[in-house]
Amino acid sequence: MSGIACPDFTLSGTAGTTLSLSAAPKPLVIYFYPKDSTPGCTNETMDFRDLHSQFAAAGVSIVGISRDSLKSHENFKTKLELPFELLSDTEETVCTLFDVIKMKNMYGKQVRGIERSTFVIDAAGMIIREWRKVKVPGHAAEVLAFVNTL
Repeated sequence: MSGIACPDFTLSGTAGTTLSLSAAPKPLVIYFYPKDSTPGCTNETMDFRDLHSQFAAAGVSIVGISRDSLKSHENFKTKLELPFELLSDTEETVCTLFDVIKMKNMYGKQVRGIERSTFVIDAAGMIIREWRKVKVPGHAAEVLAFVNTL
C-alpha cells in the first residue's frame, strides 16, 4: 500500500472532534489498534503518548483508530492523559480502506479483528510507509525514527 494516495475519510473522534483526512495536519501517523484498555494497546498508546512531543517537534501529528465507541475512547484517552485524539471506526469503514481487518487466533478461536498496523501519510496525502503485524515494544520509537528522516 506504500507509495499510493491515501483514500480520504472522515471519522468522529475524542474531544468532540471530527477528522477528515483531506483537512488533517500532515505528515500524519495513523495507528490502528485492536481494543481500548487492553495490555498491548495500552502499552502502544502510552509509547506514542510518551514520544508525542518529539513527533510534534518533527511536525508530525498522531491519531489512533479502533472499532471502539467514542465513550470507550474518551475513557481511554482520559485514563492515559493522551495529547492526541482517538477516532472511532465502529462501522469498520476506514479499517476496510486500510485493509487492517483480519482473521486472528484468540485463545484458540478464529476472530475478526484489527491487525495492529501503522501508516505515515505525507503532506501530499500519500502513504509513504506502513507497518503491519506490529509488535508493540519499540514500535513507536521506530515510527519516530522514520518520520525524523522526512
